[in-house]
Amino acid sequence: MERRTQVRGGWRGDMCNARFVGTELCAPSRGTLHPRATPVTSPFALLQEILVGKYGEGSKLIYELQDQGGELLALRYDLTVPFARYLAMNKITSMKRYHVAKVYRRDNPATTRGRYREFYQCDFDIAGQFDPMIPDAECLKIVHEILSDLQLGDFVIKVNDRRILDGMFAVCGVPDSKFRTICSSVDKLDKMPWEEVRSEMVGEKGLSPEAADRIGEYVQLHGGLDLIERLLQDPKLSQNKLAKEGLGDMKLLFEYLTLFGITGKISFDLSLARGLDYYTGVIFEAVLLQQDNEHGEEPVGVGSVAGGGRYDGLVGMFDPKGRKVPCVGVSIGIERIFSILEQRLEASEEKVRTTETQVLVASAQKKLLEERLKLISELWDAGIKAEMLYKKNPKLLNQLQYCEDTGIPLVAIVGEQELKDGVVKLRIVATREEVNVRRESLVEEIRIRTSQC
Repeated sequence: MERRTQVRGGWRGDMCNARFVGTELCAPSRGTLHPRATPVTSPFALLQEILVGKYGEGSKLIYELQDQGGELLALRYDLTVPFARYLAMNKITSMKRYHVAKVYRRDNPATTRGRYREFYQCDFDIAGQFDPMIPDAECLKIVHEILSDLQLGDFVIKVNDRRILDGMFAVCGVPDSKFRTICSSVDKLDKMPWEEVRSEMVGEKGLSPEAADRIGEYVQLHGGLDLIERLLQDPKLSQNKLAKEGLGDMKLLFEYLTLFGITGKISFDLSLARGLDYYTGVIFEAVLLQQDNEHGEEPVGVGSVAGGGRYDGLVGMFDPKGRKVPCVGVSIGIERIFSILEQRLEASEEKVRTTETQVLVASAQKKLLEERLKLISELWDAGIKAEMLYKKNPKLLNQLQYCEDTGIPLVAIVGEQELKDGVVKLRIVATREEVNVRRESLVEEIRIRTSQC
């Protein structure tokens, strides 16, 4: 049975592919398994100490709650840190999981861009000691499949590696103590021009102009395997151990992505930084480039719709003995994707089906409530998604209009003549065609008709 997630007034199917589908919000993790991944949930409120110090400059966006009887609590900022804590608490060293739930950011909301203070994320993570870049490649494959299947328009998945960034900072003359704060500045390049980012580095964070200029030469580079090969020969980066390790893994990652056939949408981008402190290796971010303007609508400026990376040290922060569990994962911004789909539908004036109901049980005359209740009970018992108006004697026109407004494809009409003949009149809402169906054949007819919708 397909399960649905209720978001902002409508039931929406899970957007994630077959590797991690079928979760309900707050579904129990025990006894609920999927052949490719396990659903895991986490509390929405945690001790502040669990969250603080994990997100870099993003920590200022954590919702901190007032003292709760001696406990300082905060609202969940993302789904990654609680998952890492879950692994450490339960001494789990290998797992694939997915989780769809709300997170909270004390951010400036921008509803037209899908940015909210309370919003849903869909996470998929692979934890365990595996050969390099194989799980990372699968995460990128999943993002590619989701964005391709949703047909949101052209997109690119940017990839980089924290080790390459740290190596780049080192050879450019950035002091070790400033790596993370300069990384946060570089992370703003998708929103600010280089001149403003450079000004922040030099003016606010005390970096030398020479070091900033050297960083500027690197962060403008993007490409594929050819760029990786070129950087492996770079006289400065090739001498840095971290950068060399990162470039070696990046080359391996691109070889796997080539086998997956998705490198056309992948860009090795040295400007990608991902400001969260817990990333240790490969990082990635999916960005929508422009919207399909078939209906003449304005492009929706949503930008990044997914992001993630490798966080090999996070579990160890919660383990009493500091035992590490390598992890890589991706987070899909559900609200951002919905904002694109909704604005596109509004612009196209296309009607959207807002319910899963297959058929409305209606009556053509008064005093037929009992007959409607008998019929709808038969349909429910057969697994048909049916509903009826909660009135004793609704007007037929109002019942038909309800189907038009909500997108219910079929109407099962009972009337005095139909009851005498042992049939039900089945109306196809889209074409207004009506056929008489024997009552014993109604369930099968509804299944056939709705399978064609």
